[in-house]
Amino acid sequence: MSAPALVAVAHGSRDPRSARSVRQIVVGTRTLRPDLRIEPAFLDHVSPDFDTVFDRVVAKGFSEVVVVPLLLSSAYHARVDVPEVVAQASSRHPDVGVRVAEVVGCDAALLAILDERLREALRTARVRELDALVLAAAGSSDARANAMVARLARVWGSRHRLPTSVAFASAAPPSTGEAVREWRRQGRRHVAVGSFFIAPGTLPDRASELALEAGAVAVSEPLGAHAELARIILARYSVGALQLVDIPA
Repeated sequence: MSAPALVAVAHGSRDPRSARSVRQIVVGTRTLRPDLRIEPAFLDHVSPDFDTVFDRVVAKGFSEVVVVPLLLSSAYHARVDVPEVVAQASSRHPDVGVRVAEVVGCDAALLAILDERLREALRTARVRELDALVLAAAGSSDARANAMVARLARVWGSRHRLPTSVAFASAAPPSTGEAVREWRRQGRRHVAVGSFFIAPGTLPDRASELALEAGAVAVSEPLGAHAELARIILARYSVGALQLVDIPA
């Protein structure tokens, strides 16, 4: 009996860099588990969509599928969009066992990637001194999702012993520009911004633009493909796969 297929589902973006980054993330995940069938799928804007991928893995003979949302919060896309497309696919294939795993989420292990990306940005900008940090995320109308990002920002700041705030690219204040200006108003002149986004796109670009306009000394690239992210995806998959196991009473 083969292991369940893993479908890594991302939101999707009209920006081609986003899909390219997601595919690189999937390639990196396959490298760690070449024995698994791992496929990318997208909710919007990009092909293949989830229905196409689900039908494909079923046609290949898989009777179990674990869906891992490539999302950093359990907000609208995780609570509504992903369950909807999974339910539609399941209705076409009622004999296929499906489990939606937890989102990648605000896992503290992602801070290692964030630090690596920020160090790259600091080297490029030739910056050696920092006195404040801003963690920039997509933002949500769900206050709980934003609170999780704020908690991660506090953990990040404590690791570096630097004051740290959070900023959002949409749906909630403050913007990255507002967050950077607030630190500068307090006399902190070397403010760097960490981009807490899975992949490049319009929102990360806007967050970076506003931060630099406000005087940030450096802004990191989004997380992108990284072995740590691949390990988190596989950890979410493993839990989902175990939940598919039928344990006798």
